[in-house]
Amino acid sequence: MKEERQSQIPEVFLSPYDPAKHEKRIYQLWEESGFFNPDNLPGERSEPFTIVMPPPNANGSLHAGHGLVFAIEDTMMRFERMRGKKALWLPGADHAGFETQVVYEKKLQKEGRSRFQMEPKDLYNEIMDFTMSNKSIMENQIRELGASCDWSRSLFTLDDSVIKIVYDTFKKLEEDGLLYRGARTVNWCPKHQTSLSNLEVNYNEKTDPFYYFQYGPFVIGTARPETKFGDKYVVMHPDDARYEDFQHGQKIDLEWINGPIVATVIKDQAGDPEMGSGVMTITPWHSNIDFEIAKRHDLDYEQIIDWRGKLLPIAGEFDGMNIEEARQKIVDKLDKKGLLVKIDDKYDHSVPCCYKCDKEIEPQIREQWFVKMRPLADKAIEAVDSGNVKFVTNRDERVFRDWMSKIDDWNISRQVVWGIPIPAKVCSECGHGMVDLESKITKCEKCSGKVEKDPDTFDTWFSSGQWPLATTHYPDGDDFKQHYPTSVMETGKDIIFFWVSRMIMLGLYRTGRVPFKKVYLHGMVRDKHGKKMSKSKGNVIAPSEIQERFGTDALRMGLLVNTAPGSDMNLDPDKVNAYKKFANKIWNITRFVLENTSDMPEQATLTADDAENIKAKLKTTIAEITKDMEKDRFDLASEKLYHFVWSYFASELLEESKPLLQSGDASVRISRQKLLREYLITSIKLLHPFMPFVTETIWQELPDDMKDHAVLMVAQWPK
Repeated sequence: MKEERQSQIPEVFLSPYDPAKHEKRIYQLWEESGFFNPDNLPGERSEPFTIVMPPPNANGSLHAGHGLVFAIEDTMMRFERMRGKKALWLPGADHAGFETQVVYEKKLQKEGRSRFQMEPKDLYNEIMDFTMSNKSIMENQIRELGASCDWSRSLFTLDDSVIKIVYDTFKKLEEDGLLYRGARTVNWCPKHQTSLSNLEVNYNEKTDPFYYFQYGPFVIGTARPETKFGDKYVVMHPDDARYEDFQHGQKIDLEWINGPIVATVIKDQAGDPEMGSGVMTITPWHSNIDFEIAKRHDLDYEQIIDWRGKLLPIAGEFDGMNIEEARQKIVDKLDKKGLLVKIDDKYDHSVPCCYKCDKEIEPQIREQWFVKMRPLADKAIEAVDSGNVKFVTNRDERVFRDWMSKIDDWNISRQVVWGIPIPAKVCSECGHGMVDLESKITKCEKCSGKVEKDPDTFDTWFSSGQWPLATTHYPDGDDFKQHYPTSVMETGKDIIFFWVSRMIMLGLYRTGRVPFKKVYLHGMVRDKHGKKMSKSKGNVIAPSEIQERFGTDALRMGLLVNTAPGSDMNLDPDKVNAYKKFANKIWNITRFVLENTSDMPEQATLTADDAENIKAKLKTTIAEITKDMEKDRFDLASEKLYHFVWSYFASELLEESKPLLQSGDASVRISRQKLLREYLITSIKLLHPFMPFVTETIWQELPDDMKDHAVLMVAQWPK
C-alpha cells in the first residue's frame, strides 16, 4: 500500500530538496507570469502597496547588507500581494557618483593610470562601460535573491527622465531662493580632489603633539602650525578680564615664522576664556570656525595650503612641501627664534577624514552650490509631527529629529566626472554662478565677465534624494498618481541622514506630500562574532557564497529570524545551515502528506476534535503571524513559523497522525487527511514571503484541488 501511495506522489519528492536545481526555474516562472507588475495581478485590487527599492550601487556585487534589504522588502511585498493589495516594487540602480569613481580610480591605479591624466569625457565613458557591466551582474544577483520587483519599471539614476527631475528641482530651488552659490568652507579631500558634505566626513580619534607659541604678548596653541603663516588676527573674548587693556582693532607688531608681521586684535564671542590662554589666532581659509569669525568682522583671508595638501608661496622657504613633512620643520624654526613655549605630546582629538580613503580632510574655501536646508527641514519635521511619516522605531525618529534640528546648508557640488552635470555657468572673473538649463547665458549677470560651463557634478545624494519622484515619474506619470506617496521606505539606518531625510525634504518640497508613509530602518549585517565585515579583516561574506552552500531561502531566514527592526545582526553560516535543514523538513512534510492523502475523497469532513484543532491551533497561528507581519516584526513571525512547522506540525501533529491514518474508522482517517492538507497548504502560504523558492516549488507539484491559484505568489493569504 505504501509503495502504491509513493507512486502517486510527484517524482521530485523522492529525493531531498536541492535549491540549485529549482531556484532559477522558479524565478523564471514568476517573471513569465507577469505578476511582478501590479497591473497584471488577478482579482479586484484597489489598495496599493508600494516600495521604492533602495537602488544598489552599480559598481560591484551585492554585499551581505543587500541580502538583508531584499529579504525584508521581498517579504513585505509577497505578504501584501497575497493579501490582495496592488503591490508594486520599483527597482533601480544607482550610479553612486563619487563612490563609483573611487572604485574605478583603484582599477586605474592597478593599471598604472590616473584619472588626472585623462580627458573628462574619456573617463566618463570608461566608467559608464564599467558601471553598465556591473549593473547587469548586480541585477541578476537581485533576481537570485528572489526579489519580486517589476523589472519593466526599472530605472538608472543617470536615465534622462531622472536627470530632468533633478534639473527641475535645481531650477525651482533657485527660483524659490533656496539655492545659492558662494565661497564657503568645504570639506576637501586632497587625495580625491573633491569637496564632501559634512555627512561624508568621518571623525577619527588621534593623538598628536599640541604646540604652544609666543605670539607677541600672547601665548597661542595649535596642533597645526603649518596653517599659521597667514595668521594676522588674534582673537579673545570681549569679557576676558586678562585682556581688557587690549582694544578691538588694536595693531601689534610681532615676530613670526618668516619675519615681522602686524597682528590685529579681534574681540569675539568665539574666544574661549577656559581654553589655554584664552587667546587664539585664526586661519579663515582652513577652518570653518575661523571663517565665520572673519565674516562677522569683515576680515581678509588667504589660502595657505593648496588643493593637494602642499604649502603655497606664502609659506616662504616651505613652499611646495607636504604639510606633514613641513610641520616639524616649522616648529624647529619657531624654536630657534625662541618662540616655542612648550609641547604637549599627548593631545587627543577628533580628526575629520574622508569616508572613502580615510585621509585627513583639509578645510578649504571654495565657490560651490549650496541648498538652504532649514526651511526644508522644518517641513519634514512637521510631517513627522503630524504622523504623515511614521518611523517603525522611536529610536530612529529621535535620531531623525535631532539631526534635522541642527541641519546645515548642503554643499551639492562635487569635483568628480562621474555624475549628473550641474546645469549652470560660472563667471571666470568674479565666480558668480548662474543656473542655466538651456545654455543661453554668455555673460556674467554681475560683472559682465566671461562665463563658462560649471565643470562640477551633483552630489549623488541630491539626485537619489529625489528617487521616489523619479521612479513614479512625477508629476504626470500614472504610477505617481496611483502609488505616491509610497507605502514604506525600507533601508539601512546608516543612511537616515544621507538619503531618508533628504527624500522626505525634497519629496515634500516638490509635491507637498511625503514620499512614503512609513520608515523601516534595518541595522548592519556583521560576521558571526559581531564584528563589522571588511576586506582587510577577511571576514566579508557575500550573499552568493551562502546561497551556493545553503540555498536562497535558508539565507533569507538566517537574515530575518531574530533580527528586530533597527538591530544589527550576526550572519552565522551555521545558523543558515539550520534553515537549509528546515527547507528540507518542509519538503519531507509535503511528501508525507501527499503520500498519505492521495486517496482522500472530495467531500471529506472533519471530526469535532480535528475541527477544534484547526480553530485552536492553526487559526491562532495565522492570526499571530499576520499581526506580527502587520507590525513589521518579521523577526518574530519567521521564528514562530519555524517552531510551528518544525516543533508542532512535523514533530507532534505528524507523529500523532500516523496511527490515525491507519485507523479502521474511515471518518477518523479521512478527517485527519483533510486536517493535514489544511496544515500543509496554510504552512506553505505563511512561509512563502520568507522562503519563496521552496514553497513555490512545492506549490507547483501539488494537485490542483489543493490550490486556489496556479501560482503561489498570488494565492490568498490564510485567514
